[in-house]
Formats: sequence, structure tokens, C-alpha cells
Amino acid sequence: METAMQVEQLTSGASGRIIPLFKNLRQSTISYNAFRKSVLLIYSFFVWIVLILPRRHRRSSSATASAPQSPREAAASRSKFGLRRDEEDTIRRRALAEGIEMMAEDTGDWNSRCQWNMFLFNGARRNALFCRSWFPVSGELKGILIIIHGLNEHSGRYSNFAKQLISCNFGVYAMDWIGHGGSDGLHGYVPSLDHVVADTGAFLENVKLENPGVPCFLFGHSTGGAVVLKASLYPLIEEMLEGIILTSPALRVKPAHPIVAAVAPIFSLVAPRFQFKGANKRGIPVSRDPAALLAKYSDPLVYTGPIRVRTGHEILRISSYLTRNFKSITVPFFVLHGTADRVTDPKASQDLYNEAASKFKDIKLYEGFLHDLLFEPEREDIARDIIDWMEKRLSLA
Repeated sequence: METAMQVEQLTSGASGRIIPLFKNLRQSTISYNAFRKSVLLIYSFFVWIVLILPRRHRRSSSATASAPQSPREAAASRSKFGLRRDEEDTIRRRALAEGIEMMAEDTGDWNSRCQWNMFLFNGARRNALFCRSWFPVSGELKGILIIIHGLNEHSGRYSNFAKQLISCNFGVYAMDWIGHGGSDGLHGYVPSLDHVVADTGAFLENVKLENPGVPCFLFGHSTGGAVVLKASLYPLIEEMLEGIILTSPALRVKPAHPIVAAVAPIFSLVAPRFQFKGANKRGIPVSRDPAALLAKYSDPLVYTGPIRVRTGHEILRISSYLTRNFKSITVPFFVLHGTADRVTDPKASQDLYNEAASKFKDIKLYEGFLHDLLFEPEREDIARDIIDWMEKRLSLA
């Protein structure tokens, strides 16, 4: 009972679901079109104020001996403060990331069978990304799996999965996104998921250069699955892959109310880092294992704050793009989803499987399972399904 109470407290706001920004508007008498026009009018007024105020400020400052900072200087000062805050946040998180046990539940001879490493990789925009790798010490390497984690989490959570992959002679790499784990950026803030897509492609290319001739797979969970799927739409990236694995991918994500879709682009520009503190208080269960929930939401590297405006908008944007382009997907893939998942939609995964043009594709729906499949009580069986699929793919390649 005590553990259940702890889990409920720790899951507050941590599910990453799109925030119901105007949750009471369903009962409101105002129409959607009227509200949308009002928001656009307010936004236009805001832009006009932003454009005209600097000019008035410059005129008044020239007549005053003790003038304050110019708008440009003030903006530069705010920018420096923001960068300093981001850097301090990154330093703190990187130290935590470096302290995570890479071995996970040690079983005696694990250290002698696995060679592991932590390192920084410069992404597509030269931002420092915190990465991990696990490789078997002996035996012929079958292939490499690159892990792209989900929203709000980090690569260090996948050490047990890596252990199972190593035991089957697969090498593993994992990369923390921008604003996650030990990587650069403000915690929980993603300025663009296209940046994460570009970083994933650059990281894959680097892995291929370091391991010539070794088959590579990309794995993505939840929003990480959307990132991996979009990356695979680029021919140069698809050519480097034997296939992709998606667990609970964020496809056909919908806001809690249509008005959120209308105002999200506006708020994303005006206040991209703003956190909506009033919504989604209790979160959504993501695993049926109480110990896994407790471990996740007591992890200081797991972002449990309210979703940031730009981050939420980016999820809507990439989800919408992928849904429109299911038929353009040709990469071999395996999609896995729990039928009781309330964070992402298992029916969207079924539609991906039905509509994708890929010649080699598979789907497995787990009855009653929740969102974090690799942290469900049956995690070892799910990992085994993934390994079996990769081995099957390699045998036919």
C-alpha cells in the first residue's frame, strides 16, 4: 500500500501526454471559430506591440541622461542569462548521467563479458549529446542496435535491455536527446524534433564509420519511435539500416481539445519554454510493475515537470507529418504496442502496419500491456521478441 502511494505521488505530470490547455472549453458557450479568431486578434496585437515598443523606447532613452539598456542589449542580457541557466542545468544532469551504473542488475560475470563506455558526440548542430555503448567482449558480432529513448527519459534506463542484447551478441549504442539525460539543453525542452531526427542520422552515420560492415538497427520508444520513423524516411539514412524497431510509437497524437491545435503554434513562438502547471496532475500509468514506476519517477534524470509548450507542439507536428506519410514508409520495421496503452494509440500502430509500403514488416500487440513495454513485468519476453525479429531480418537480408 505504501509503495502504491509513493508511485501515485511520483507520476504527477510525468506521462508526457499533450496538455489539455483549455480543459473547460467543452462546457463553454463560445464557438471554436470565434475563439480562434479572438486568439489570432490577440496575437496580432501582441506582435504590433513588440514591433512598436522598441522604437518608442529608443526615442525616450535619447532624451534621458541615465537611460536604461537598449532593447538589443536587454535581449542580449536575457539570452546570456538563459544560456548560463541551460549550461548549469546540463552540467548538473551530465554529472548524474555519468554516475549511472552501466551494468544494471549484476550477475557475477557480467563485467567480464561486456565492454561499456560513456562519451560525448557532437550532433548535427555541434551540440554535445551524451551517449553510451555496450559490446560483448568475445564472439562474432551479429549486429548493432541504436536506442533512441522516449520523451522525458534517458539512455541510462535501458541497461537491462542492453544486457539481454549483449548476451545474444548484439552491440548497443544509446543517445540522449537534446534537453534529456546528460545532453546539452534545458531539461525537458525540445526546440525541434527535427533536430533530434538530424542528430539521430548523424549518430547512425558515426556508428557505421566506427563499425564498418556491421548491420545496424534503430530502436525508438514512444516519441523516440516517431523520431526513428521520420529519420528512416530519408533515403541516405534508410540505406544505412537493416531495419527499425518501434515500441509504443507516438503516431496520430491528438490534443485534448481542437483549440489546442489552433493555439499551439502561436504559444510555441511566443513562450516556447513555458510550462503549463495546471494540467494532467496525476499523470497516466505507463507500467503494470510498481517497482518500475517507482524507479522511473524517482530518477532525477527523468523529467517529471509539466510539458513545455514548444515540446508539446513538436510532438503534434511530427505525429501529424508521419500519419500523412504512412504510405511512403519503405524501411523494414517491427512495431510493438500494448493494447491498454493510454499514452499513445495502438490503433495508429496497426494503421502504420497496414498502410506502410515496406515489404518486410511485422506487428505485435500485447493484450493488456501499458506504454513502457520494456519496463513491464514481461520485459524479458518483449526483448526476446525484438532480438528474434532482428535475427530473422538478418537471416533474410
